[in-house]
Amino acid sequence: MNNPSDKKQGVQTTGHVWDDDLCEYNNPLPRWWLWTFYGTVFFAILYWLLYPAWPVGSSYTKGLFNDITYTVNGEEVTTHWNTRALFMRDMQSSPAAVRQREFLDVIAATDYEDLLADADKLAFVRSYGRGIFGDYCAACHQTGGTGIVGRYPNLSDDDWLWGGSVADIERTIMHGRLGYMPPFRETFDAEQLDVVAEYVLSLSGIDGGDAAKAQRGEVIFKGMAGGCFHCHGADGKGLPSQGAPNLTDSVWTIANVPAAETFDAKKEAVKGVIHNGVQRQMPAFGERLSPVEVKVLTAYVHQLGGGQ
Repeated sequence: MNNPSDKKQGVQTTGHVWDDDLCEYNNPLPRWWLWTFYGTVFFAILYWLLYPAWPVGSSYTKGLFNDITYTVNGEEVTTHWNTRALFMRDMQSSPAAVRQREFLDVIAATDYEDLLADADKLAFVRSYGRGIFGDYCAACHQTGGTGIVGRYPNLSDDDWLWGGSVADIERTIMHGRLGYMPPFRETFDAEQLDVVAEYVLSLSGIDGGDAAKAQRGEVIFKGMAGGCFHCHGADGKGLPSQGAPNLTDSVWTIANVPAAETFDAKKEAVKGVIHNGVQRQMPAFGERLSPVEVKVLTAYVHQLGGGQ
């Protein structure tokens, strides 16, 4: 045990002694530490008073800040101060939000032809439309609109299944689309499936195929046995009214032909689509977006892929 006399002279004890020589020294905390501690206590109490903080029954303390009023679906809503309400108010009444609404009014009053020809308005479309696209479209079509082969179309390649004019794009956004191709698993036997796939690949000029097989596949494609021409056209260039893709442009939205290294692998990819068919649906956004938001998104998607 240390003897109290070994400590530096002047250090006080509390007067508690055990076993005659074990003392409890009185070493006060540094003053700066105490003031810091008191400051944190004061800050916590002030925070609890000013901001929503403590649960009270089924509710909670609302704080002492002034209430916040903002608009939801055209109706004013007043609530206690909170960061969500503050964000909503700032999004509606801040100088930036006011300027944004003014520009949206200009966009709403501008027809598509003038909109796409005006550099300033188109710059706003790219900025504002990128946000809408990120919220509603990028989950499927990916950031930048590159899509996913086999699932969601690429919007950046100027190949439009349902037409690429602003009217077509607007109609697609407003009402959605249902892409459907029937499966031919019960229609074609193995030989028919093989030759039709051979012909489809020949339409895009892919080398390595069998010309005789492609000819037999063409008969099925253009005849009643297959009936493929009803949607894809006798020339294989597709029908935008049906969302039937052009089979002659080497753009593959479902069969991942570009990723296949050999001709046989490419043919298997095409056969898989013919065998299983296609069924995919894009939801309608006419009731989710305002008319001006639809217009901005239409112009954004149009310029994203070059448009028509």
